[in-house]
Amino acid sequence: MDEKVKYELEFPIHASPTLLYQYISTPSGLSEWYADNVNSRGEIFKFIWDGAEEQAKLLTKKSGERIKFRWLEDEGESYFFEIRIQVDEITKDVSIMITDFAEEDEVEEGKMLWENQISDLKQVLGSA
Repeated sequence: MDEKVKYELEFPIHASPTLLYQYISTPSGLSEWYADNVNSRGEIFKFIWDGAEEQAKLLTKKSGERIKFRWLEDEGESYFFEIRIQVDEITKDVSIMITDFAEEDEVEEGKMLWENQISDLKQVLGSA
């Protein structure tokens, strides 16, 4: 398998970090915008899209700030995806920072997928 490349995206978003954190860190929040359905048992999260199922392990979680997962199929690899809430110290503008990995020829597709997901999140939050 080819090495995956890391990429990062930033999305300005008009929502309080506290509210946002609920949408990125809980199965019910994630199933509103990220996947059709999300279940968790301990640190294993099950993401369901159109009947297809992917499982990810919760690696780290910092309340109000970030959540990081590793797909079980990438177990043993250093790949992960992280959703981080960033607040500008001066302007108090809120952004969602995405860190993810994809094979080189799939990076653009991965970015577009995140853009669509974040667009859905903005609609759920009423900040589109």
